[in-house]
Amino acid sequence: MNAPPPAPPPAGPILEFSDVGLSFAGVAAIDGVSFGVEPSELFAVIGPNGAGKTSIFNVISGVYRPQRGRVTFDGQDLIGRRPHEIAGLGIARTFQNVELFAGLTVLDNLMLGRHQQLRYGALSAMAWLGRARRAELAARAAVEDIIDFLELEQWRRHTVGLLPYGIQKRVELGRALAMEPRLLLLDEPVAGMNLEETEDTARYILDIREEIGIPMILVEHDMGLVMDLADRVLVVDFGVAIALGSPTEIRNDPEVIRAYLGKAS
Repeated sequence: MNAPPPAPPPAGPILEFSDVGLSFAGVAAIDGVSFGVEPSELFAVIGPNGAGKTSIFNVISGVYRPQRGRVTFDGQDLIGRRPHEIAGLGIARTFQNVELFAGLTVLDNLMLGRHQQLRYGALSAMAWLGRARRAELAARAAVEDIIDFLELEQWRRHTVGLLPYGIQKRVELGRALAMEPRLLLLDEPVAGMNLEETEDTARYILDIREEIGIPMILVEHDMGLVMDLADRVLVVDFGVAIALGSPTEIRNDPEVIRAYLGKAS
């Protein structure tokens, strides 16, 4: 995949999630969670079902507005911004449940991911001249790179809703990449996949980090995948951060073992 020359890395974390509190009807979904994501880091968030992992993603992407705390992306405050504004800053997301346009082709779904990059008016679009033509051709070239990068060539003209589940998840990853993100949020990217599909997805995630250099936050229940891929891991339980460290540190942490197994180490 042809990526633009990387920008100089920012000093310090590209994303800071500071003492965030979010509750619904008095029940805490996130309770004082803090972490930072470094440039080019693959940062994982794990925890039992209902621990608050997806709520963290929803706060970052503007779906939820927390009652306290601060979230900044490259120095810009995210709290109070709408989801499309946050996407415009360079934060892209995949979803636990596939959120594609099932009646459109793979190519069309990927082209929709370029919407944030298009800058022309209705008259230019109808005339198919000048800025509109150049922008659409550039968008198509970028999408072709993604098709090649994710090995989607044989499905490019297929209707997404008729494709195997694992391929749909790959298309959703491609649509997020089409936004040219500066931070990628991956919400259970291998959920429901078989072993072969999981291994393929792990390879693509590694390629994104190594070839494109996009920092990622990964929420995932597959502990083998997390421990193999992540640079650091945050563990949450009942909305509270109980551990933060390297995969080796997390694997041996008594509080993490208790949260998952219900007993001390």
